[in-house]
Amino acid sequence: MKLAGEDPSVEDLMLVENFAERENNMIRRFASVSRREFLQAGTVGIVSATSVRANGVAAVGQPERGRLDQPVASVKALVFDVFGTVVDWRTSVTREVQDLAMRKGLTVDAAKFADAWRAGYGPTMNRVRNGELPWTKLDALHRMILEKILIDFGITGLSEAETDTLNRVWHRLQPWPDAVGGLTRLKNRFIIAPLSNGNISLMTDLAKHSGLPWDCILGAELVRHYKPDREVYQSAADFLDLKVAEVMMVAAHLGDLRAAKGVGLRTALVTRPLEYGPHGTPDLKPDSSADVAAKDFNDLAERLGA
Repeated sequence: MKLAGEDPSVEDLMLVENFAERENNMIRRFASVSRREFLQAGTVGIVSATSVRANGVAAVGQPERGRLDQPVASVKALVFDVFGTVVDWRTSVTREVQDLAMRKGLTVDAAKFADAWRAGYGPTMNRVRNGELPWTKLDALHRMILEKILIDFGITGLSEAETDTLNRVWHRLQPWPDAVGGLTRLKNRFIIAPLSNGNISLMTDLAKHSGLPWDCILGAELVRHYKPDREVYQSAADFLDLKVAEVMMVAAHLGDLRAAKGVGLRTALVTRPLEYGPHGTPDLKPDSSADVAAKDFNDLAERLGA
């Protein structure tokens, strides 16, 4: 695994090529599908076929619950950041690392391991964004980071199957306690979908594992750009045949909301005080990037009249 700014290693490029070959076969199958056909065809692994209701009404700023204001009254779809907003990645990864350490007789600070893995997320995506690596799905980027931090933490003796199973912990993350119930309420009024940097298979497995009731799956892999690139946010409106102002980005991270708002999406901040653990510094106060702020998904549903 190479650090940002260094030439990618042969191992990195071989890993990228293995993932890319499988992905390109899938991309070629769908290359000629229009946006409307994409939604109507029920494409396996990309769209989860459900009926959608898009009456779409939303609240701006901090209105009283049930009171709906004009600027976001036309919203028909909600798209969600996933890691940290919908699922508790830190607790989930920490527990699996602890379980692995117990089975293998290893001594490791599992929480620090989880934090280190997540810390590599942005810099490694930037290697794709700046052209140092070709388009690479998140599963492969997670594996690159994992191979480095296994060395950093002095963890040896894992088989390929054990390493692969650990890498796929990101497919098995647990949702926040309010997530499934809150999403189900919001689904009664809006189209709901993830808009994540996670690849389609990851998002599909995560939905199955955690019971996330998405209407369809959107995200970075479909446009081969990572957030905060504007192409990802624009694609949500394009694939749903909506105007950008009819789509609301929901996230626990103000940077995500700023980028979405720059494209024209409406925005909602949902705070997750424990995303980074008891001593973390999550975004807890809305700024001008948030049209709506809520303490969890049920609170958001109330504010949006769902």
